[in-house]
Amino acid sequence: MSLSKSPFHTLTLSHAHTFILLKKRNMPKEYLNPPELFNSQQYGFSQIVTSRGGKTVYLSGQVGWDAQQQMVGPDDPLAQTRQTLRNIETAMHIAGGALSDVVSMRIYIVDDVIADDSFMTQALLEFFPKDQLPATTWIGVKSLSNKDFLVEIEAVGVIEE
Repeated sequence: MSLSKSPFHTLTLSHAHTFILLKKRNMPKEYLNPPELFNSQQYGFSQIVTSRGGKTVYLSGQVGWDAQQQMVGPDDPLAQTRQTLRNIETAMHIAGGALSDVVSMRIYIVDDVIADDSFMTQALLEFFPKDQLPATTWIGVKSLSNKDFLVEIEAVGVIEE
């Protein structure tokens, strides 16, 4: 592995395992997408994310409300997802980090819209760099706490100290 001014190093352990290490402030995160597991990056998430040290941030479920509790995109799952990710980004900044510090997300999508989940892939790929996609689980649910919510996302972040 050679060192450069790039914030990333590529480490090849064998012909089938290439890992991207983020060297930001002494605490690497590893985004692992081995060929033994399906290609999740095309859907906007990594199979595995590891981290050492740092400050762990647990975010409550975020939805498509703005700061005044007004729904962004009442019947539009893409607009709600984008607002939800903006809320996660805001919360991470308030906690002292950035959206790139999110390592895991649990995404709840109501049954009425989960059948065409391409909106979720689109939004995730807009907000996260392809080599720093959080580990993610998508869960179809009958409903969320408000009839207007189509998407809710819980996130966990690790901020390097």
